[in-house]
Amino acid sequence: MYKELFRQVVYLILNPRQAWQDLAVKEEKNDESLTGFVYPLVGLVAAAAFVGIFFTETDFSVEVALKTSIKALFSSAGGFFLASWLLSEALKGVFRRETDQALCRRFVGYSSVAMFVIHILFSFLPFLPLSRFFFLRVFILFVPTMLITWEGAIPYMRMENEQRLKFTLIASLLIVMLPEIFGRLLFMVLPGLRI
Repeated sequence: MYKELFRQVVYLILNPRQAWQDLAVKEEKNDESLTGFVYPLVGLVAAAAFVGIFFTETDFSVEVALKTSIKALFSSAGGFFLASWLLSEALKGVFRRETDQALCRRFVGYSSVAMFVIHILFSFLPFLPLSRFFFLRVFILFVPTMLITWEGAIPYMRMENEQRLKFTLIASLLIVMLPEIFGRLLFMVLPGLRI
């Protein structure tokens, strides 16, 4: 399972145009992309956040590792579902298309691949400034996500060429910003998770 997941992650990041074309013709059940792609990646983000505390903290604390892992899990999963729902609503409101929740979930899941990988990598690299500067973190996440979203807008989401840029910007902002916002809201609602 993880071998196929790794292959698909690399394929989407290195060759998004061909990956989206292959995904567009692939028959998928509603939750197949969730159970085979999104959920394992969200789990890996949470596990990397837990294990990454070994590399970022001088004295390891299980409490800090659990809090970091819970924040990563809920912000990734919550941001994913909220972005999927809002993208579906944007299809109806902004682009005047029929909403398709399952299609939007699959699109957001596959488009979030760069974000998931970057979060996993930066969990182990504390010297890089991703965790310190909000705007730099958003920029680092936004550029590859925007490229992947741009490539998938026409073949996978069947957007018109003149709507491609607007769709790409909306989808990329939702995919990158909502996990960040969700993580900050989580700290406001559950102050015990603050590290």
